[in-house]
Amino acid sequence: MGSERSDAMGTETTAMALKILVAGGFGVGKTTLVGAVSEIRPLRTEELLCEVGQSVDDTEGIDRKTTTTVAMDFGRITIRSGLSLYLFGTPGQDRFWFLWDELSQGALGAVVLADTRRLEDCFPAVDYFEHRRIPFVVAVNCFAQTRTYGAHEVSRALDLDRGTPVVLCDARDRDSGKEVLIRLVEYAGRVHTARLLDSVG
Repeated sequence: MGSERSDAMGTETTAMALKILVAGGFGVGKTTLVGAVSEIRPLRTEELLCEVGQSVDDTEGIDRKTTTTVAMDFGRITIRSGLSLYLFGTPGQDRFWFLWDELSQGALGAVVLADTRRLEDCFPAVDYFEHRRIPFVVAVNCFAQTRTYGAHEVSRALDLDRGTPVVLCDARDRDSGKEVLIRLVEYAGRVHTARLLDSVG
């Protein structure tokens, strides 16, 4: 993605827009993260949880959750002049995973949000991006009144490939979310550059 635009002096500058996915388990904070960092009013496709869904949506540990994403969340953030990120939050439940292939087309990379109370819920997202060789970072959403684990402990528990970044964050905080996205862009840039050099070497 990219486009030309004129700055205040009237000269042409290249504006780059990169596509980022925000994935993870049900109720981990994907919609919250997209909403916290987006500089535009985020598009949300949330529906109220209902009795029918109780048999398939595990709400243990997230009892106060009342809605669920049924398609995607969308937001935009400008990281610096000329560089914007388009954020696509994926639905967490496995019955919506058919959307992931469409959403992942053309993505630079992904953020996998993790909740240490339900760490196993992010395994499918980790597996998905590893198998498709899409660079990702794991962002541990630090919920109040839960034990804090270090990045190394989380990396080991998830059996991540060596070098995959793990960062601690607060999905409600714009600056914290922005730091996660910057880490992802830097990491994905290194991965894509290394692959390009390998292909021409």
